[in-house]
Amino acid sequence: MRTGGRIARSNSLLLIVIAMSFSNGFAIGQAAALPEESGVAAGSTWQYGGFIDAGYLHDFNYPANHLFRTRGTTFHFNEADLNMTAVYLKKQASESSRWGTELTLQAGKDSEVFGFSATAPNLDGSKWLRYLGPTDVSYLAPIGKGLTIQGGIFSSFIGYDSLYAKDNFNYTRPWGADFTPYLMMGVNAQYPLTPKLTGTVFVISGYWHLAHANNVPSSGGQLAYKPTEHLSAKQTVLYGPHQSETSLQFWRFLSDSIVEWKRDPAIIAFEYQVSEEKVATPGNPRALWISAQLPMHWIFDKHWSATVRPEVAWDRNGRWTGFSQTVKAVTNTLEYRIPYRQANAIVRLEHRWDDSRGPGGGFFNDGDVRPGVPGLTPTQHLLVLGVILTFDSSFHH
Repeated sequence: MRTGGRIARSNSLLLIVIAMSFSNGFAIGQAAALPEESGVAAGSTWQYGGFIDAGYLHDFNYPANHLFRTRGTTFHFNEADLNMTAVYLKKQASESSRWGTELTLQAGKDSEVFGFSATAPNLDGSKWLRYLGPTDVSYLAPIGKGLTIQGGIFSSFIGYDSLYAKDNFNYTRPWGADFTPYLMMGVNAQYPLTPKLTGTVFVISGYWHLAHANNVPSSGGQLAYKPTEHLSAKQTVLYGPHQSETSLQFWRFLSDSIVEWKRDPAIIAFEYQVSEEKVATPGNPRALWISAQLPMHWIFDKHWSATVRPEVAWDRNGRWTGFSQTVKAVTNTLEYRIPYRQANAIVRLEHRWDDSRGPGGGFFNDGDVRPGVPGLTPTQHLLVLGVILTFDSSFHH
């Protein structure tokens, strides 16, 4: 039976965070809204909204179990699913209103798997914590150019892609996104070192925020650099144990490097991840994960856009995906967007090709090798239809 004292304290802290979010939101909600043109500071603006994300992924392998093998998002095939829905309320901290908060309630197929670990037990309280997206409080301290401190559940500093498909160019996520954190639970501090360079440090409960591998926190940092209007770069590292053995030699290290170039009508990015850890099993093998992606996005007009995303991922020891494999994939997405006031209807038609090779590679097919053991095939073709409805608005106090 795993230790619960530290987790109980973490859950108590999170309950306080949520209570503060509700309390602040209710108090501000009583204030009269001011017109946009009144020049109210950004920190006095509350944003609220929500979305519904439904999709149908057709797998031409017709797997009997309807599953995208080892994946944590959009992992059901040949059926219509509500993959994610959420509502949110947030306020950014600023010099005029130094306290900020964020509350997100979510549900759907994607909330069932993404924050858990295949190699560590679940966190106490994870059954209800999975319904929380970014839920935190923040404070802009009057130190130097302004130090922002944030605590609770917040969006991960690792990765180019969001948990929410509405914020990405493609409907399905890349392999590198599904096997690194989408959300983090802990504390972070961000400081603008120069007008072009921002530094961040963070301490979090663990690699997966809904898993409890041990009682030792992980930590890391990020440098975000924007040398020009069109070019930006981020370098993030994470270090900490993700197994019950917490000796320093068994800690996991992750490096995530992202470069993005934006200039109408195109956005091109490159992400490279490398992660390694020594595993506390006989022989102490050193597990290795490497992934890279190159999303290329073109905007034709306010309605139409297209994205091509080639990628590759190598899980040498099966420590991340659960199987030793090398995966190559190419995803092509055509998007049609219908804006209406504060709402958007987003329709995405997508083709995805995945190829998995190696001792444990492959995707489910429509037969069994023997009773109860699904057969595998090295490639799969998906035809995807995603429909996302969003609503975003704001009010002032």
